[in-house]
Amino acid sequence: MNPDENRDFLAQILMEIKLKYGIDNLLFGMKEQDVTKILGKPDTQYKDEEENVVFMYNTRKLRLIFYKEEAYKLGYMTTTNPVVKLFNTTIIGKNWSDVFPVLEKNKVKSFETDTVEGMMSYFNEENWVFVHVDYNEIVKIEVGAVFSDKDEFDWKF
Repeated sequence: MNPDENRDFLAQILMEIKLKYGIDNLLFGMKEQDVTKILGKPDTQYKDEEENVVFMYNTRKLRLIFYKEEAYKLGYMTTTNPVVKLFNTTIIGKNWSDVFPVLEKNKVKSFETDTVEGMMSYFNEENWVFVHVDYNEIVKIEVGAVFSDKDEFDWKF
């Protein structure tokens, strides 16, 4: 197996969300070069409307955002990958009612909710996590760097 195939294979089996930290060895606060050392070059790279740099990894179903206003540090991650785990539980494709007790058990309890075109979004500010539910099935997870008591990002790298 060549290094790129090996990296892609591992990405499919090792995707654990670590709230407040990131996903696996991708930590909030990393720079673009730190991420490319781990994942290789992104399949797509662009700047969003706020001039943040966005990396997209298609096989991993992973989008990473590096904040311009924070010297392009990794501050946000979005995934739809069905192998992603949270608290050692796969969550994409599962019903919210099956996953919510796992979150509660791990002290992630208070959620703000919003509905857009029938899709429910559950947001927990303390851990900066969004869980998006469509047709009663979790379809996407978003995690972001959290803020410290000093109202600054709590970078983990």
